[in-house]
Amino acid sequence: MTKQPEDWLDDVPDNEDEDDDEIIWVSKSEIKRDAEELKRLGAELVELGKNALDKMPLDDDLRAAIELAQRIKKEGRRRQLQLIGKMMRSRDVEPIRQALDKLKNRHNQQVSLFHKLEALRDRLVEEGDEAISEVLRLYPEADRQQLRVLIRNAQKEKAANKPPKSYRQIFSYLRELAESQD
Repeated sequence: MTKQPEDWLDDVPDNEDEDDDEIIWVSKSEIKRDAEELKRLGAELVELGKNALDKMPLDDDLRAAIELAQRIKKEGRRRQLQLIGKMMRSRDVEPIRQALDKLKNRHNQQVSLFHKLEALRDRLVEEGDEAISEVLRLYPEADRQQLRVLIRNAQKEKAANKPPKSYRQIFSYLRELAESQD
């Protein structure tokens, strides 16, 4: 005798006393959005340099896939990025995101510092000795005599339309001072 559809329910165990776990339905679109986000995260990892990649909490398989994607060009790279996104679905990506955010913030701080140093260099070249006091206030270990020589040379190069060698040296010197202070 075959069972009728109404009889199938008789075989299901009765769980009336137990608390049913709430089933969370996820739409297909949400799954796709999550997969695309992981693929974008993988693409960001691929764009990182070798030194930055070493600071990321990655397992060996994922690291190898990312390093391979860095060497691949064109269509193969797209497929490799899809593979990296797929690999990341089965991993906890929160530590990777945190490390990436920390790396981006450090980069943003460095860019901000460079912009400040460039503005200070421009003031030094324009104002001359008047701006040196500000540099000495910010960086007490700065050499006043060396700064004066670099500023004079940069002003002469600018007046003679020569390449800005001393201009670059002022920035390098200011950057060294800022790095030694940290």
